[in-house]
Amino acid sequence: MATTLDVAEDKPENQLTARDFKGLVDPDWCAGCGDFGVLNGLQRACAELGLKPHEILAVSGIGCSSNLPGYFNAFGMHTLHGRSLAYATGAKLANHELTVIVTGGDGDGYGIGGNHFTHTARRNIDLTYIVMNNQIYGLTTGQISPTSSLGMKTKSTPFGSVETPINPITSAIMNGATFVARGFSGDVRHLTELMKQAIQHKGFALVDIFSPCVTFNLDNGHSFFKERVSKLEDEGHDTSDWQSACEKAIAWGDTIYTGLFYRNDEKPDLGQREQVLEKEGPLAHRPLGLSKEQVEGIISRMI
Repeated sequence: MATTLDVAEDKPENQLTARDFKGLVDPDWCAGCGDFGVLNGLQRACAELGLKPHEILAVSGIGCSSNLPGYFNAFGMHTLHGRSLAYATGAKLANHELTVIVTGGDGDGYGIGGNHFTHTARRNIDLTYIVMNNQIYGLTTGQISPTSSLGMKTKSTPFGSVETPINPITSAIMNGATFVARGFSGDVRHLTELMKQAIQHKGFALVDIFSPCVTFNLDNGHSFFKERVSKLEDEGHDTSDWQSACEKAIAWGDTIYTGLFYRNDEKPDLGQREQVLEKEGPLAHRPLGLSKEQVEGIISRMI
């Protein structure tokens, strides 16, 4: 019996559609969750870029959004809480010909995974990081996250949060990411274009996405963002100007910007600086340098 992957592989590249990237399992997110729009955008982006499922590795951590690799037709890894970027880094360095896409949420990526976020950006590893930012811990039913607004009332902060939220856009830029964008799950067409650019970019690409949690975050829902989001492209923003990018990123009022904040195509990614990877091809495709008996011995000790 053919799997979704088999069907996609048999079709000519120019016939790939978003449906070819639909996983065998249907999403179990709450009705109205913004993550549906993110999944839709990613499927469209990969199809429009002419990618094939076997050329992609999707890696995630823990959380509602981190279930995405199970709903997306490609190779996938559902890893530990906050550790998705570490796993993805290893996979990319082992086989830098793979398109590696990391998906997760604001708690997973900017909270427990914040240290990995910082150093992955600093190293400029050629990964695409898609963060579904709902400003709440949804899987654990409604506690504040690193991006929750000051004063936000939740189960863990019944009198209002006293913590200043992190700004992932300015953090990524300052830490060395070379492609930093923000999207809104309610505008799938715009989001798809941002994802396509991010995947094509050579270096660490962050796409932070407003993806409302309709169950536990009633402060910042779909209507909140629809009334406020404004595309940077409409203002002629200079994406090479990091200072202007940061100023636009901290705007949070009647206008909240989406689009590409910052891009630097001059800085080489880690793979380009590591000559061993560039000269001899992916590590995963090279001979192990071990005998069959040695390999079997290692495997037997690990099982």
